[in-house]
Amino acid sequence: MKVLIIEDEYPAAERLEKLLRKLDSNIETMAILDSVESAIRWYGTRQTVDLTFSDIQLSDGLSFQIFESFPAHSPIIFTTSYDEYAIKAFRVKSIDYLLKPIKSQELTEALKKYHDFKEDFSPPAYAKKVESLLDSLEMSRKTFKNRFLVKNGEQLIPIGQEQVAYFYTANELACLVGNDGRQFLVDYTLEELESLVDPASFFRLNRQFIARVTAIQKIHTYFNGKLKVELRPETPQEVMVSREKAPAFKAWLDK
Repeated sequence: MKVLIIEDEYPAAERLEKLLRKLDSNIETMAILDSVESAIRWYGTRQTVDLTFSDIQLSDGLSFQIFESFPAHSPIIFTTSYDEYAIKAFRVKSIDYLLKPIKSQELTEALKKYHDFKEDFSPPAYAKKVESLLDSLEMSRKTFKNRFLVKNGEQLIPIGQEQVAYFYTANELACLVGNDGRQFLVDYTLEELESLVDPASFFRLNRQFIARVTAIQKIHTYFNGKLKVELRPETPQEVMVSREKAPAFKAWLDK
């Protein structure tokens, strides 16, 4: 089996090559490339391999730039130091990954997946998955708002995002409700807030509410596939999640 290693940290590349040789003496490393530029040049020679191991963050950019120029014609196992939120994107897109530092057992399992997968490998479909993964990673690298500056009488006070229970609208005004029950007006619409807060922690329940996961106390099934959500601090009105939105809400809670 011929493999290509794209890695800008030489010790990491050397360790991966040694692990591969140890696991299977028939594995041949065709090249170790340390940049987007060198990989694009290599692919430009029309050489092919059976499997590629590629770091994501290289010295001159993201490795996805390589596969934008040359669609993936062989399976790719990404090696990454990205955080857990980003790694979820790999699972969703069905592209394998190894978290650095790479362990022998995990490499063995990845190679087994490759052997099971290669018979059904479709270059066009796989290339689309690689392309869409870039969009997911860009979202994971986005910096979300950490705090909100709110007015409290004659004072301005910062409220950390971890202190927010939920946001809601009332009379066309957006309010922030803290874990302690205090309420403050904020100078954002709910639509703006939805893009400012981390979607791993906050969910748009309906047109009136965006809630933090820690504020969700109970969920009741309701008529016609809807869900009724109890929040803490309590709300005077019922908080409903529509039938259409219920599957996404459940999936978000189950992450």
